[in-house]
Amino acid sequence: MDNLQIRDFLNYRFISKLQYAPDGAHAAFVVSRMDWEENKYSNNLFLLDTRTEEIRQLTYAGDVKDFLWLDGRELLFPALRSDADKERVKKGEKLTVFHKLNIDGGEAGEFLRLPYSVSELKVISDDCYALVCEWRPDDADFSELDEAARNRQYRVLAEEKDYEILDEIPFWHNGGGFSNKMRNRLFLCRAGRVTPVTDPATNVDSLRVKDGKLVFTGNSFTDKMGLKDALHCYDAAADKLETVVETGTYAINMADFFADGFVMAASLCDKYGNNQNTNFYTVKDGQVELLCETDESPGSYTNSDTRLYGGTGVKVYNDEIYYTAVDHLENVLRKVTREGKLETLLSMPDTIDAFDVCADGLLYYGLNDLTLHEVFKLENGRGRQLSGVNNTALKGKKLSRPERLDAQGEAGTVEGFVIRPVDFDPAQKYPAVLSIHGGPKTAFGNTFFHEMQVTANRGYFVLLCNPTGGEGRGNEFADIRGRYGSVDYNDLMAFTDAALAAYPQIDQGRLAVTGGSYGGYMTNWIIGHTDRFCCAVSQRSISNWISKFNTTDIGYFFNADQVAATPWKDHDKMWANSPLKYADQVKTPTLFLHSDEDYRCWIGEGLQMFTALKYHGVPARMCLFHGENHELSRSGKPKHRARRLEEMLDWFDKYCK
Repeated sequence: MDNLQIRDFLNYRFISKLQYAPDGAHAAFVVSRMDWEENKYSNNLFLLDTRTEEIRQLTYAGDVKDFLWLDGRELLFPALRSDADKERVKKGEKLTVFHKLNIDGGEAGEFLRLPYSVSELKVISDDCYALVCEWRPDDADFSELDEAARNRQYRVLAEEKDYEILDEIPFWHNGGGFSNKMRNRLFLCRAGRVTPVTDPATNVDSLRVKDGKLVFTGNSFTDKMGLKDALHCYDAAADKLETVVETGTYAINMADFFADGFVMAASLCDKYGNNQNTNFYTVKDGQVELLCETDESPGSYTNSDTRLYGGTGVKVYNDEIYYTAVDHLENVLRKVTREGKLETLLSMPDTIDAFDVCADGLLYYGLNDLTLHEVFKLENGRGRQLSGVNNTALKGKKLSRPERLDAQGEAGTVEGFVIRPVDFDPAQKYPAVLSIHGGPKTAFGNTFFHEMQVTANRGYFVLLCNPTGGEGRGNEFADIRGRYGSVDYNDLMAFTDAALAAYPQIDQGRLAVTGGSYGGYMTNWIIGHTDRFCCAVSQRSISNWISKFNTTDIGYFFNADQVAATPWKDHDKMWANSPLKYADQVKTPTLFLHSDEDYRCWIGEGLQMFTALKYHGVPARMCLFHGENHELSRSGKPKHRARRLEEMLDWFDKYCK
């Protein structure tokens, strides 16, 4: 058996976008892998015959990371496959080309060419499609221009790149860059003619189509985006747009057709703020009624660094609502009936990352503590594995199974795991790394984590826990508004103490701490409040709630809600909850990892803390990744992901060994 190395992730396969065909006879999904030489991801379509359960690869060009079924035999997918089209987009032209592929064989052929950046396409009927496009008021349509006119427009676009006009917030988005006046706008494409459905101020989400009608959420704003949405229905045949639920009351995460009306997963945000869990509501004849109160958020919130692109986490089928969720350290698949009864279909330590359901049954994909993504079919309350895309990815590699450990925290039980070093010898002493998840409303679970397994292979214990503020235990547990750095800090320290007591082989003089996003905030906070850790790695962190409020894509609403203060209202509280205030007390050598296109936790957050430590004579190092954003550890370029882990492990080794 060999030790798991950083670059072994090149052997991993990531599954996403699992979808049944309309007739249920087949399902398709995307399989992605890292391409080290090109420093990118290669993504291809795979087909599952649901009758024979045979799986075969459909595409090989590596350029398909999303798709939709046109009918039971044909698929559509967006891709730029000509050098001329790639060059046009590189110069700034908006262009999306959809290709049609028959599952019975043959080459994919061009099906639809649109002068927009299309993020979503839904089939309404033959030759009629709903489009969600990234749209700005100054978007140019090059489709009717000759080459000379097109080149003139390219020169104009090049000049425009020299400056940005900002007149609203947020003015940029993580992963999307500057986004002033940009909206996901809804269009109708009929017989090749594209016409807008929504106005220029409305951002469209959660689009569903049924019987020639569209239902979607819309967030309309000027100057400042709010969190409350409207629910709209559009009749394509009548060209009639109707507002079903007015804006200002609900934050809507999902909407769909249901019975003879609509259903939405929504939150009033009235008791627990912006992070309040959603409930399911029905909407009929303008009346909103509670269908089912769940006290959990639909979706996959268990952390891992071996996922890519995502898939369906909530779906309405036959007037029943299916959704995934986190329940303590378990992952669950639940169903809400038409009458509002809540049923659990599957509960297990393995993740249920995404799924699809039809008359033929329910398929999902997930991973567990020692395995990577595979596709499963739900049968008799259990999942039966169908795929084998990762059968050899970890073959011959040493792994360490996470072991459950609970601690007594300030407000109750702190649930978590300890991963022993590989080749563990109970007679030896080992260093340990406390890893803190982001969010804070996410969770660690019994799932495969490349970073943690590589760390264990380097001879470290890894400590993982879910402090107060995390997902999976209801609204009250998750609510730490105004209490960041208090009960959560105490929970993390209590779990560390419990691990030291349960595993005497941990050398308490060789403890390290790390975390990203909220975990980066807590890392910065911890080193300003205790010297028990011999080193720290602070990733995509928060150091100053005041600067984050005014510079990041979510700061103006996230900070105000979570810190329960603004720079003008209770300024002292906002500063008192900022790790930067305590930087003069830090003695812990700290490595900072940040990306220069991270607009969620902007680069200034890492730079402020780094500068403060250098100013006060504390050993500090910063590794800045160009062209990456907040998702570096999960979907960054392969070489950047490798360098990030190299920096972390080298830092741990320097101070812990």
